[in-house]
Amino acid sequence: MEQIHLGETKRTGAPLSDVADCIVAIGSFPLSADTGELIAQLRELEALKSAICGLQARVAVAFDTAQRASEAARGVPAAEQGRGVGAEVALARRESPNRGARLFGLAKALVAEMPHTMAALESGQLSEWRATLLARETACLSVEDRAGVDAELAADTGTFEGAGDKVIVAAARAAAYRRDPRTVAQRAGRAVSDRTVSLRPAPDTMTVLTALLPVAQGVAVFAALSKAADTARSRPGAVERSRGQVMADTLVERLTGKAGGINGVELQLVMTDRTLFHGDSEPARLQGYGIVPAQWARELTNPAQATAGGEKPAVDSEYSLWLRRLYTAPATGDLISTDSKARLFPPRLRRFIETRDHTCRTPYCDAPIRHTDHIIPWHQGGPTTLENGAGLCEACNHSKEIPGWTTTPGEPGTNTRHTLTLQTPTGHDYQSTAPPLPGRQRDAEDSRDLSRV
Repeated sequence: MEQIHLGETKRTGAPLSDVADCIVAIGSFPLSADTGELIAQLRELEALKSAICGLQARVAVAFDTAQRASEAARGVPAAEQGRGVGAEVALARRESPNRGARLFGLAKALVAEMPHTMAALESGQLSEWRATLLARETACLSVEDRAGVDAELAADTGTFEGAGDKVIVAAARAAAYRRDPRTVAQRAGRAVSDRTVSLRPAPDTMTVLTALLPVAQGVAVFAALSKAADTARSRPGAVERSRGQVMADTLVERLTGKAGGINGVELQLVMTDRTLFHGDSEPARLQGYGIVPAQWARELTNPAQATAGGEKPAVDSEYSLWLRRLYTAPATGDLISTDSKARLFPPRLRRFIETRDHTCRTPYCDAPIRHTDHIIPWHQGGPTTLENGAGLCEACNHSKEIPGWTTTPGEPGTNTRHTLTLQTPTGHDYQSTAPPLPGRQRDAEDSRDLSRV
């Protein structure tokens, strides 16, 4: 069986076609029945992935250099040059703008300041993630000290062969502290200002609530929840719950003041009337989370009948349930449009767009909507209408305003969801389509059935 070795296909400055040919060749390989050869292939492919990541980093930096030179020739001020590079890198790599910016920052650090780490990435000795760890732990250092740490660790000599993430992070931190203890200490002091709370979806209608806290506060919070859980479980006749379950329930109750955790908050649960009233299995959509099972959605609207693992959960009967009807087109299931002549989107229209778009409309970005944006800017005559409105996160809305970036709404139609086209300064087009609402496919099928009657 033919083998492809990284050293035979990768070389400094190799044209992209060489990498593409290598990928095609690998894709055409017949799978061997020999287990040893299969594992060897996995190792070679992993090394090739790292090499491609290194090449992507060099391409990103080359693009940044060319873009800045082009903008300088057009008279763009130096402070504004390269503003949209991170966003273009994100779109090209099919990543969110936030992750794209991080990848671009990593590329600049590796190419310009960390040659040993870059060489280890290109030779397959480090993955992109582990190269990111080394860059992250030395980000507070000067260019000279960062290069010194890079040379000291010498990842391209096999220093981290067999090492896990924690070992790599510990080595980088220790080396950084030896080089510049004052800066590292100041970085730890400034990190307090980064404290925050975030929420991200988890499988099975669960979420991960994360708090980034100073170490003393984090330890104190965890100790308080642990103590409350131990006390609650030791009481006679206590409901059988695991320690972790009691800690989670205590956290919710202490933060919201309600056993059920819902207190004056609009959840915006979108479902079809069939799901709500007739027990249909069409999933619902929870704003800020995503698709949820129909049964779970019905239980949320009627908590007194909800059960969890055969046990009655804590029920908070003090919150109110409000129903807001959303009218959709019979043929497509899309929301019926509304109109306004206002400069700013009125609350109802803004809420309408947020419900339709669900998350940021920039391709590959699923950040929460922060701005309701005019696709064709208002100062260019763009109307404040449903068709010309789109939900964007803050970063994407700022990127859209960079010279050379344009967005165009799609032509309104009876059989298509709302679309817009984003064009970058390099001339690449990316199309965004609003996500389907619950029941859209079923409504379309019902319409087709009626058309045959």
